[in-house]
Amino acid sequence: MPERKKITRAGLEKLQAELDNRVAIIRNEIAREIEFARSYGDLSENAEYTEAKKKQAENETKIAELEDIIKLAEVIEDDEINSEQVSVGTTVTLETLSETNDDFMATKGEIVRYAIVGAQEADPLHDRISDESEVGKALIGSAIGDSVSIPLDGYTLIYAVKEIEKGNAV
Repeated sequence: MPERKKITRAGLEKLQAELDNRVAIIRNEIAREIEFARSYGDLSENAEYTEAKKKQAENETKIAELEDIIKLAEVIEDDEINSEQVSVGTTVTLETLSETNDDFMATKGEIVRYAIVGAQEADPLHDRISDESEVGKALIGSAIGDSVSIPLDGYTLIYAVKEIEKGNAV
């Protein structure tokens, strides 16, 4: 049986909204495009029909993917989250303890904040990191005052855990 994946309530709601939109809105829009393209006649040389069918296949693939994710989701409820340890559903404030390394742009003393989320919610460009990423795995279970070492491509990034908050506001 496939492994269940942790996700926040907000993350699950976002995925469900996307699924609902794809099923109720996008699927119908594409069906109308296909029907309109059919009215042009010969389907073998009909670029609009080919493109609409391609969009249909992509949408159906995404629907199936979302259904699988939602089916395997293990929702982390707010009452399961505490601010004593880093877990999915928390935001952690860290101080960089390692020396500057040009490859990782880490500066000693720099303060960073990361929201720890399930893999489907991850957005590293917006400081939302997955519990399955190298950084996320290293941080899970740590507490305020802990030092956390994260090996990344031959370099070890070291953080001190400064604060843990419930929620994913970064």
